[in-house]
Amino acid sequence: MGSDIEIHITDRNGLRHSVDAPIDMSMNLMELIRIYELAEEGSVGICGGMAMCASCQCYVESDHQLPEVSQDEKMMLLEAFNVQDDSRLACQIYVSTELDGLKIRLAPAE
Repeated sequence: MGSDIEIHITDRNGLRHSVDAPIDMSMNLMELIRIYELAEEGSVGICGGMAMCASCQCYVESDHQLPEVSQDEKMMLLEAFNVQDDSRLACQIYVSTELDGLKIRLAPAE
């Protein structure tokens, strides 16, 4: 078995990207978005992945079983704009084999 999975990310311009995500680096989805430069520089992960800014808010578009939403993530989403039922903070979702094929869409920047 390889050490990468595939994740499908729709950027803020509506373009879909299928990217390889390493499962052996303890990387979260926000870091993956930044590495592949799928959002304008400085517009994702402003707080550094601490669930304190919601700049990495995304919408989960597949039926993957994700980790439970933490209290910090819930509180941040209560203050965020454009929140939907499937909203999550990408910084709080870590790449794992269970996420192979995950589909997310970045929320609007504002």
